[in-house]
Amino acid sequence: MAQNPTYIHFAVPPFPYFLEAGRTVYEPGEQHPSRSRLGIFDLLLVEEGCLFIGEDEQSWAASAGSTLLLLPDRHHYPVKPCEATTSFIWIHFQTVGEWGQSSGGPVYAERERHLRSFHTYPYTIRMPQYGLLPGLLAGSGQARQLTELSRELRSSAVWRQQRLFEEMLQMLDLARQDESSNHAAEIAERTEAYIREHYADPLTNLVLAEELHFHYNYLARCMKRVYGLTPMEYLTDYRLEQAKLLLLKTELPVAAVAERTGFESIAYFSRRFTHKVGLSPLRFRKRYLR
Repeated sequence: MAQNPTYIHFAVPPFPYFLEAGRTVYEPGEQHPSRSRLGIFDLLLVEEGCLFIGEDEQSWAASAGSTLLLLPDRHHYPVKPCEATTSFIWIHFQTVGEWGQSSGGPVYAERERHLRSFHTYPYTIRMPQYGLLPGLLAGSGQARQLTELSRELRSSAVWRQQRLFEEMLQMLDLARQDESSNHAAEIAERTEAYIREHYADPLTNLVLAEELHFHYNYLARCMKRVYGLTPMEYLTDYRLEQAKLLLLKTELPVAAVAERTGFESIAYFSRRFTHKVGLSPLRFRKRYLR
């Protein structure tokens, strides 16, 4: 049986999207079918009994009160028949964003590719492949609601199902973060929010430390852990993204764009923009002119 915890990581947005849900009951002697590379994620929430199931080289005895996430590109097979009546809710979902698997900390999406594709920084949803169902989720009845909604009109059910599914993902994500990770994430998000609000101001390491009441080195560690960037790196990238918007949506001169996005000089702005984008600010703007 698998011993070391394995985590599945999803870069969002875009968020994983719900496909369908149902409930299955196996009597003693029955077992999960063997299947391979279905192309969808299959989240199992075991209600009673124990499901003996394997995926490639791993296997689990998924007992009542546990969750198991089967991956879309693997072979799933029965390890042995159920020994008692076993029921579980299954939820099929998919994602068009990056996802990965690890036995350690978060695996961050490749930032530049994510920015090019979705025009925003990725957040990493981290959930265990196998673990106990969080207490809040266990008592919410949301999994049952997902299955019941399949009997209603699709025009209303599809929106409610996606909302319920995302709320469940949030519970699974937040429940798996240890206390230190939670604190690091909170500090990183506070730092990010401050940078986004004040990016046009002359921000420095000292200013961030004074405004956020933490030593800059600690802020940098938290940001690096959660976003893969230091605060100053995040600030520069965010300023450049805002500059792109101004170049595309306004007729402001390049010097005014540099000033409005917090750069100390047009020369420095042009140098950083060209290094990041591969085009000068003027060439970037002209590429989209008709």
